Amino acid sequence: MPVLSYSGGSILIKDFDGRIPEDLATYDKRISCYRSLGVNYPRIITFLRESGVKFEDHVMERKRIELNGKISLRPYQSQALEEWKKYGMRGTIVLPTAAGKTHIGMAAIQAISEKTLILVPTIDLMIQWKRRVSETFGIEPGQIGGGEHDERDITISTYDSAYLMAEKYGNRFSLLIADEVHHLASEKLRMIPQIYTAPFRMGLTATYERTDGLQNVLEQVMGGKIFELGYEEIDEYLADYTIARIPIELSEDEYAEYQRYHDIFVSYLRKHRMTMRGPWDFEKFIRSSWTPEGREALIAWRRSREIAFNSQGKMEMLRTLMSKHRGEKILVFAEDTETAYTISKEFLIPAITYLTDKDEREKIPAMFREGKITAIATSRVLDEGVDFPDASVAIVVSGSGSMRQFRQRLGRILRPSDGKKAILYELVTAETSEYGVSRRRRKGVPGRIDGGT
Repeated sequence: MPVLSYSGGSILIKDFDGRIPEDLATYDKRISCYRSLGVNYPRIITFLRESGVKFEDHVMERKRIELNGKISLRPYQSQALEEWKKYGMRGTIVLPTAAGKTHIGMAAIQAISEKTLILVPTIDLMIQWKRRVSETFGIEPGQIGGGEHDERDITISTYDSAYLMAEKYGNRFSLLIADEVHHLASEKLRMIPQIYTAPFRMGLTATYERTDGLQNVLEQVMGGKIFELGYEEIDEYLADYTIARIPIELSEDEYAEYQRYHDIFVSYLRKHRMTMRGPWDFEKFIRSSWTPEGREALIAWRRSREIAFNSQGKMEMLRTLMSKHRGEKILVFAEDTETAYTISKEFLIPAITYLTDKDEREKIPAMFREGKITAIATSRVLDEGVDFPDASVAIVVSGSGSMRQFRQRLGRILRPSDGKKAILYELVTAETSEYGVSRRRRKGVPGRIDGGT
C-alpha cells in the first residue's frame, strides 16, 4: 500500500506501483519513491483517490482549534470571503489599503478553525497581526521571527523566517495566509508556499499585478485572484480625503549642483541610447554601471536624486505643515532611513525605520494611538499594512515612483471615523525629475487631487 510522508520539505510517495503525472511528482531513483512539493499535497490526495488507490497518509496531522471570535464583516468583505470559499478556500483577495483585509483574514481563520500560519513581510506587521489575533480570539498567537521560534495554533511569521524554517514547519499548518502576498512571487520567497503543505491558502494585497509579470507565480502557489475592488467601489467605508502636491523650489546653489549631476546622468543615457520608461530600463542602466563611465553616471543619478528629495525647502515646508496641523495625528514619510532620522531630530518626533528595535516598534505606535505623541517619521518600513487608525495627515517628503507605495501611504490615513477629513501632502521639488516620479506613482489613484496634476 502506498505511504505518503513529509521529509525535508518534500512529500514522499513510497510503494506506489503506478505512474504519477510529471507535473505532480517526479520519481527519485536515489530513494526509490516519488517526490513532490508540499503545495501539491491536495492534488496528490485527489489523484490517488480518483485512481481508486488506497493509501496511508502521514504527511500532516490536522488539528482542530476552538475559536469564538465575534467578527462582523462589511458586505464586500463577506462577498470576498464567500468567493474564497467557492474557490476551495484558495486564492488571493485584492483590496485597497484601509479596506480591512486583516478582518477578512480573521474570518478565514475562524471558518477553517485549524492550525494557521500567517506570513508577513515585516516585524511591524507581525506585531499588528499578533495584536489582532489576540483581540479577536482571546488567545496568544505564536511567533516565528524577530528572535523567537514559538509555534502555536495560530502563528505569525515573517517571510524570511518562514523561508529559513520551511522544512521544520512545512507540514504543521492547514491554513496559510500571506499578507502583502505579492512578495511571494520573488524567486527566493516562492519557496515558502511551494514547500508548505497547507491545503487552504489566502493571499491578501492591495496591488496584485507586478511590473515583472510574475503574478502568475502567485496563481500556482496561492491560487489566482478571486476578488478585487478599488477605492472607488468602497468609497463609503473610507475617510474623506484630499491629495495636495506642493512644489518646492531649490536654492540657487542646490539647483546648480542638481543640474550638474543631472546633466552627467542624462548625457550617459543619450550616449548609450537608453530610456527610463520603467523598472526594467533602470535595471539595464544599473547593469551597465560596472564601467568607470557607468559608475560615474550612477553616482551622478544618486546625488541628483538626493538633492531633489532632501532639499532645505522641503524641511521648511514640513515645518509649516506640521504647525498648520498641530494636534492632529501626522505621519511623515521619507524614501530613505537617513532622511527619516534627520526629520526626527529636526522636529523632535520619534522615527521608525528598519533599524528600530522590536520594543520601540511596539512602543511608538502604542504611544501614537494613545495620543502621547502626535507625529512619527518613517522610511519605507511602514509602507505596508501597519494600521494607524487615528492618523489624518500624511506628508510624503520623498518616495519612489511606485503606485503600490503611494497607495499604501495614502491608505495609512483612510481609516474612517466621525467627521474625519484626511489629507496627503506630496512635497515635490520643482524643475527636477521628481515631478516625473510623482506622476508615475499617482496613476490609478482616484481623484480628490488638489495642487497640480
